[in-house]
Amino acid sequence: MLDVLGDRSARSLGRLCELPAQDAIMAAPSNPGLERIEARFSGDGYDLHRHDTYAIGVTLHGVQTFWYRGARRYSLPGNIIVLHPDEMHDGGAGTDDGLRYRMLYLEPSLALQSLGDRNVSLPFVNNPVFADPSMAATLSAALGNLDEELDELLVDDIISRLTHGLAKHARQNVKPLGPTAMRQTELARDYLEEHALRLVRSDELEAVSGLDRYALSRHFRALYATSPHRFLLMRRLQRAREMIKAGEPLAEIAAATGFADQSHLNRQFKKAFGMTPGRWANLIGVNPG
Repeated sequence: MLDVLGDRSARSLGRLCELPAQDAIMAAPSNPGLERIEARFSGDGYDLHRHDTYAIGVTLHGVQTFWYRGARRYSLPGNIIVLHPDEMHDGGAGTDDGLRYRMLYLEPSLALQSLGDRNVSLPFVNNPVFADPSMAATLSAALGNLDEELDELLVDDIISRLTHGLAKHARQNVKPLGPTAMRQTELARDYLEEHALRLVRSDELEAVSGLDRYALSRHFRALYATSPHRFLLMRRLQRAREMIKAGEPLAEIAAATGFADQSHLNRQFKKAFGMTPGRWANLIGVNPG
């Protein structure tokens, strides 16, 4: 790990190196559009699932294994992992030695803003496991201390450096959307985020964006690597996770976040995060009411 990350980065990320007696997920204070966790597993961690954010992290202990784009992948301590939004994957420990890693989840809209005029499509990194000392140093700044919220200016710098690294590793030329189509799609995204906890109809988005529903679907996926429907669903599930952290009852959470019932919440949560709400609550040390 020291060879890949460098002495300072390795020490910063490796302070909590003792593996726990049981699996656990430790969530850091979140910033808008950026979540950070540490996860420790002795075996399988997640079932197959997909989320609408980039997952960018580093393996700290053990062998990290996951199924991704038709192949079983393996990451050793010090390796960088990049998972593209909306790509199916699972995850867990590849050996009996257990697994510890830290990961941040970056909203695609922030990556697009950071890329600015250089590109208007999300970078797709074909190889999800690689070594990169520069990105490792950036992750060290982001993930070195999970006890504190990151300063806003530091977040801006981290996002800028990470998206530059993603673009470097993507090495792709994608035909950009025009500025009008980009703005129309952004209006639809903002509307969905504002009204995430209720049913949003297609004609509403057409009125807000000025695009027909089929063009909007194409442009939305081109910009954010997911559909308007799934973006709305993930905002509801994100709100559900916040309520679980607060220890609220799952049945009440389901009703408050727009799901038909608790079973519906359970199914959608597992599809998005690879585990049930109950198991996730146990891993973060919460007993939902």
